[in-house]
Amino acid sequence: MTPIERLREMSDEELRAHEATLRESLFRLRFRLSLGEMEVLKTYRQTKKELARVLTILRERELGIRR
Repeated sequence: MTPIERLREMSDEELRAHEATLRESLFRLRFRLSLGEMEVLKTYRQTKKELARVLTILRERELGIRR
């Protein structure tokens, strides 16, 4: 199962909770990057992409778009 399929199977409430978790992670990763920890850069980019996927799925559902 691909990550997008896993996200599509989640309910709206689960997606909102996952969104909040991802935003918190991004905040912490951004802080670590500002301290010069370059090894978190890959994780930061992956987290941003995951958040974008979650927001896209939520918006699709809001607009009634089915995939």
